[in-house]
Amino acid sequence: MNHATGAAAARRLSRPGQRGRLSPAKAIVLAFLSLLLVTQLYPLVWLAAYSLKTNEEILSGSFFSLPAVPQWINYYNAYVSGNYIRYLFNSFYVTTITMLAVIVLSSMSAYAISRFKWRLSRAVMLVFLIGLMIPMQATLLPLMVNTHLSLILPYVAFSTPIAVFILNGFMRSLPREIEESAIMDGAGVYRTFRSIALPICVPPVMTVCILTFINVWNEYILAATFISKESLKTLPFGVYGFVSQYSANYGAIGAFLVMGALPVILLYFLLSDHITKGMVAGAVKG
Repeated sequence: MNHATGAAAARRLSRPGQRGRLSPAKAIVLAFLSLLLVTQLYPLVWLAAYSLKTNEEILSGSFFSLPAVPQWINYYNAYVSGNYIRYLFNSFYVTTITMLAVIVLSSMSAYAISRFKWRLSRAVMLVFLIGLMIPMQATLLPLMVNTHLSLILPYVAFSTPIAVFILNGFMRSLPREIEESAIMDGAGVYRTFRSIALPICVPPVMTVCILTFINVWNEYILAATFISKESLKTLPFGVYGFVSQYSANYGAIGAFLVMGALPVILLYFLLSDHITKGMVAGAVKG
């Protein structure tokens, strides 16, 4: 028996390259993913090369060529003339306040809906689900203008439903024995939520943070509707203003676009694993 097993293993090992050979299905999937990678990365590479060109190189029609001499002065001009630091600070301020408010409201709401037994829990969850279907553009009624609060309030309102949906699915899968043990030790509802439930929900909370950051950071329509003061503009609105003001300096426009997209790109590459982990955490536990 052992001799036959050893002979079979020897025959498998004697076939060179068998393990490394790709099946047709895997080859098609690999080719598709490679094509998708190129289509996703090419605009970023093209924009980076565009931002380092002179106006003559851009107007010459050589769209796919690299710059002869990288024009780092374009980034300096965009940084100095584009009021980049002010726009960056405004975007970070609005986005951070929105993320904190969304995390607090959505985590407490999801905890109450998923862990407590009360008559209106399903109705409240249905209200949040209906909120997912309402587009942000349907509420363009400028009740407050020229204040960051006019942006933060609608951002929180439209980011909370998807956050509740994500956190609710995860919290439903938590074993109740953990909470029962905390209650037996004398912990109340708020302490159980703060010390037991919230630390366990770190993966979906990180997902909510990243999705909220990306959506709020890139939002333009509300910022253009509610904000007209230069000192209160966020980065997407500042990008539009810079492009309109310096329409003849194409390299500086490209540099400003790169600097505008850089924070989101860095955040996504650094924390992208948390998005998938948080989205599937509840399903895996369930």
